[in-house]
Amino acid sequence: MAPAPARRVSERIGSIAPSATLAVDARAKELKAAGRPVIGFGAGEPDFPTPGYIVEAAVAAAQDPKNHRYTAAAGLPELREAVAAKTARDSGVALDSQHVLITNGGKQAVYNTFASLLDPGDEVIVPTPFWTTYPEAVRLAGGVPVEVFAGPEQGYKVTVDQLEEAVTAKTKVLLFVSPSNPTGAVYSPEETEAVGRWALDRGLWVVTDEIYEHLTYDGVPFTSIVKAVPELAEQAVILNGVAKTYAMTGWRVGWMAGPLDVIKAATNLQSHATSNVSNVSQRAALAAVSGPLDAVDEMKVAFDRRRKAMVQAMNAVPGFECPTPEGAFYAYVDVRGALGREIRGVTPATSAELAALILNEAEVAVVPGEAFGPSGYLRLSYALGDDDLAEGAERIRALLSE
Repeated sequence: MAPAPARRVSERIGSIAPSATLAVDARAKELKAAGRPVIGFGAGEPDFPTPGYIVEAAVAAAQDPKNHRYTAAAGLPELREAVAAKTARDSGVALDSQHVLITNGGKQAVYNTFASLLDPGDEVIVPTPFWTTYPEAVRLAGGVPVEVFAGPEQGYKVTVDQLEEAVTAKTKVLLFVSPSNPTGAVYSPEETEAVGRWALDRGLWVVTDEIYEHLTYDGVPFTSIVKAVPELAEQAVILNGVAKTYAMTGWRVGWMAGPLDVIKAATNLQSHATSNVSNVSQRAALAAVSGPLDAVDEMKVAFDRRRKAMVQAMNAVPGFECPTPEGAFYAYVDVRGALGREIRGVTPATSAELAALILNEAEVAVVPGEAFGPSGYLRLSYALGDDDLAEGAERIRALLSE
């Protein structure tokens, strides 16, 4: 008997779900290229150019031959030092530069961290709604994501009681994200400390993504969970990067900061996976984290204006309820009231079906809640121009008003 044909793609890789946010963005761009006037609310990407002083640093770096060669896999020493200083400044967490690993964007930091912490079967509590990459990175590392859902009724923020119900003997890590992608929720200092104390008492690792730290509104403070509970320092990994704060999504520079043994393990992994991050991008990131926050503050003013416009516009759509996000640049809209109603011959029963209808009929790209957890929600990024935001929101309102 002939042997069974070998699997062409490994089960581990074949089971990964594609990034829904990037898929929506790619579809929108594809339709635009075909001549359709699609407006995209999908990608979490600032529409601003990278500040000029950062670009100038990159140009100078590209002309310097020392940046044309391999460098240390963990990152340029001066960038690691600058990230440590920036973490002390912005997060209130003091650490040595040896506790920092520079990665190819925030996603590699996420993957490196879970790959370094998890053994097969280890559970990770994932507050839900979540950014699409988190559970996939956990699964790639052999872990098991355990979703804990918090709806708009509780501000999209999980409680300690919910976490206590989810913990098991196999739980090793708690994921903590504030400000949140996709909801824009921001945990208060008191809520942050309560969650941190619970994780500490339970002996859990905390992986905290702080990439939206500078994007909070209405006087709402950002609170690093490691600052709120300093005793967590030896069992916490801080993830961050330059993408959102400095409009540098394409430069691909992120980092992870944490205990030395975890950073060494992740550096060893990265040395075999990708080696060093592009030196030119690292030099640009050095200029960003070492420089002023003036450009960041200017972008934040625009995001705040768009945030208010988005909330008002979405709450004017029949069946939509849009809580006011306190951080990041996303609105997470409860659309359960719009489901089950016929619109142009289609009766969407899920938010995925509603998103498809909006794209096909209104030529507006949004990301359905299924990408982030339960159905019944849409994520709309307001990191796009004011005119496009107004036009896209009006198209949705007009379609759902029929």
